[in-house]
Amino acid sequence: MAAFLWALLGIAAGACIAIQAPINAMLGRGLGMPVAAAFISFFAGALLLALVVAATTAFEGRSPDWRGPDLWLYIAGGALGTVYVTTAIYLTPRIGAAAVMAFAVSGQLLAGILLDRIGFLGMAVREISVGRVAGAGMLVAGALMIRFL
Repeated sequence: MAAFLWALLGIAAGACIAIQAPINAMLGRGLGMPVAAAFISFFAGALLLALVVAATTAFEGRSPDWRGPDLWLYIAGGALGTVYVTTAIYLTPRIGAAAVMAFAVSGQLLAGILLDRIGFLGMAVREISVGRVAGAGMLVAGALMIRFL
């Protein structure tokens, strides 16, 4: 039962990303600058997360260890998110939300297979198999079909 709930949560998170793309694209059109829309999206998210961190800290009675992680870890995730959100804002009005999501998921899967193979940042190593390559190939083919057929 827990695995089913985790799967539903993952699906809901994916749906949020799909819904976010056209919202941010509309904001970008309204502002006249996709990068400004990305900034607003990150700023609003950062404010909301600051409230969640404060509430979680109060509820759990403990604080994050802000000195624990290496400095680059504070920057890398946001930088990668900036590339994704800005690209989605730029592409969504041009190729559609479904195509943007299909290509984004394809990129996530291909990168995930590589990251698993090298054991990126201490992750468990998972070999590249025929099934993984075939699955990734079908996903890329599906993304191309969504965009061009």
